[in-house]
Amino acid sequence: MDNKNNHKSPFGNRLKEIRTIKNLSQKELGILAGIDKFSASPRINQYERQKHVPDYLTATLLANALDIPVAYLYTEDDEMAEFILAYNKATKSTRKKVRQILSSE
Repeated sequence: MDNKNNHKSPFGNRLKEIRTIKNLSQKELGILAGIDKFSASPRINQYERQKHVPDYLTATLLANALDIPVAYLYTEDDEMAEFILAYNKATKSTRKKVRQILSSE
């Protein structure tokens, strides 16, 4: 059995999770990302249900609209996803300290 076909991208779940946290409807998010207002909700719905995965440019526009790094939407590891969001919110000096700690291990 080919496991490649059974593996789903984390994109849809991550998109729905962060959209819900940001208290945005599917339509609102789609419009913020530059999707036509008449197709915004259905497109976001298809991404969240994993019927379609957007191309990288669209994913970047969605991430920008949500004010998150696009990497968050693709990481399979929940702990790494939390780290990505925390790192994104951190100050420049905190980021530097984190990099120093990680590079010394």
